[in-house]
Amino acid sequence: MAIARTLHRRGATLVVTARRHDLLDRLCAELGDRAEALPADLSDGADVAALVGRAGAVDVLVANAGLPASGPLLSFEHEQIDRALDVNLRAPLHLARALAPAMVERGSGHLVFVSSLSGKTASRGSSLYSATKFGMRGFAIGLREDLAGTGVGVTTVFPGFIRDAGMFHDSATKLPSFVGTRTPEQVAEALALGIERGRLEVDVAPLPLRLGAALGGLAPAVSSAVQRRLGGAEVADQMARGQVDKR
Repeated sequence: MAIARTLHRRGATLVVTARRHDLLDRLCAELGDRAEALPADLSDGADVAALVGRAGAVDVLVANAGLPASGPLLSFEHEQIDRALDVNLRAPLHLARALAPAMVERGSGHLVFVSSLSGKTASRGSSLYSATKFGMRGFAIGLREDLAGTGVGVTTVFPGFIRDAGMFHDSATKLPSFVGTRTPEQVAEALALGIERGRLEVDVAPLPLRLGAALGGLAPAVSSAVQRRLGGAEVADQMARGQVDKR
């Protein structure tokens, strides 16, 4: 909701989508003019396909929907795995494929994908979630190259732990005192600046988490050992317990 508020404040006309009709209705009532609700279930391929036609002309896609998919892979049923892949990766890919041609024809537009630092480094209990977020990062980098010179931008946003709202907040996970967080509003502002400045990637996390993600990309075995020593296993287990109902 913070992203919608921020973009609306910058003058955007919004088409917002989610499964929950009540949430969308409240958001559009709050924003007033230049906001339309289009409920859809992004785990349903037919809903994803229909959404494009219902939305009409789109200048900026913000693919922010996601399932936490936290916990050991062996704790997931097959249909839960498919649902996480559908919402976190397949839906953004198909939406981008459907919307990009009109943007290319106009010579302008932007595709934004909200990933996670788990798309740069993996940890205990993140195998499925990280698979979707690593996939999103690779997709976005390749897509940006495909669209180079067309006037269409591609940006991926990588939040860390976000307080006050969202999947991490809802899990009620307690972080070690030395681990910092960011707010939904900070994510929204960073996303808006990413669009305005044409950034390929934008991290939204305190410096130690960003450095940890960088280490995970360069030396994953070392990063895993550091995470274990710093209590990463307990954090991962808390998140898995707190998010099991969202699979």
